[in-house]
Amino acid sequence: MNAADPSLDAWRNLVDLDRLAAWMDGRGLEAGPLDVAGRPPGGTQNILLRFRRGDREFMLRRPPLSPHMNGSETMRREARVLAALADTDVPHPRLIAACAEEDVLGAAFYLMEPVDGFNPTVGLPPLHAGDPQVRRAMGFALVDGIAALGRVDHVARGLSDLGRAEGFLERQVGRWKKQLDSYHEYEGWAGPGGIEGIDAVGAWLDAHRPPGFTPGLIHGDYHLANVMYRFDGPELAAIVDWELTTVGDPLLDLGWLMATWPQSEAIEAGNVSVQPWTGFPTADELVDRYAAGTHRDLSHMRWYGVLACYKLGIILEGAHARAAAGKAEIATGERLHAQTVGLFQRALRWIG
Repeated sequence: MNAADPSLDAWRNLVDLDRLAAWMDGRGLEAGPLDVAGRPPGGTQNILLRFRRGDREFMLRRPPLSPHMNGSETMRREARVLAALADTDVPHPRLIAACAEEDVLGAAFYLMEPVDGFNPTVGLPPLHAGDPQVRRAMGFALVDGIAALGRVDHVARGLSDLGRAEGFLERQVGRWKKQLDSYHEYEGWAGPGGIEGIDAVGAWLDAHRPPGFTPGLIHGDYHLANVMYRFDGPELAAIVDWELTTVGDPLLDLGWLMATWPQSEAIEAGNVSVQPWTGFPTADELVDRYAAGTHRDLSHMRWYGVLACYKLGIILEGAHARAAAGKAEIATGERLHAQTVGLFQRALRWIG
């Protein structure tokens, strides 16, 4: 077994190459030694390992040693979704094979085709960095990805039990308010009093809930850090990190983009994850683009943006609470708390 990257030794116990090779032998997945190239750039809690065997390249994905969630169940879920997306127009990594059992590597895992692309938050290649029109098309391609996902017939693809669509919208505020209340277990957390509007936003969401929706697939964490673009143009190469995918209201993915998309004040401060930012469409243009590719009712789109601010803000506040209890870095907790405050300020502007 070859290992070209010595940094792999830090987590080699999570991927036993001999056991992996034996498992691949049983499935006829090439032959010979595994030539490990290393981990791809970009942050992820899960383990990604790129390697070659014979004439074929593979990407392995498995959970970390001590995941926050049930890592094996997450891998099974992701592999199931990727298998169901085969032959759709949703850009995604192609699934090669999955191991649902934990006796090979100590956790469930799967193999997929490596994606020939780049993540824009890591850096833009010259073609994309040098042309604002290419960056504008990148923004529209991002929306086209979730529009395509929302068009997938999840029932026909065997994913009807992936989530509970009934009562999905009604559950949201209570679900995330309960999450916020759970942070009181962290000693030292000052509570939600420093987050302006947290009660007002929750009350507005309950009072203005859309009357209904057409169920579909939701990515669950859709933003620029979770996609890869083609090197030769502005199109998506793949949507990645499918661990939060469920069945619900796909418009929440678009709301997530609205909540996280830079507005003028953020652009002027340079507080964006992709540079240069000039050329990218506005949030309103993203919504218009989505509308052109869907039959869904977007008349309550502001509600989904506010819900995304509420949900994401509460998730980020969890890191602040853990930092107050000494379970995370103080600087990280303070930075994410500031983002929470900003998200609720944005929500308050939207609800007027």
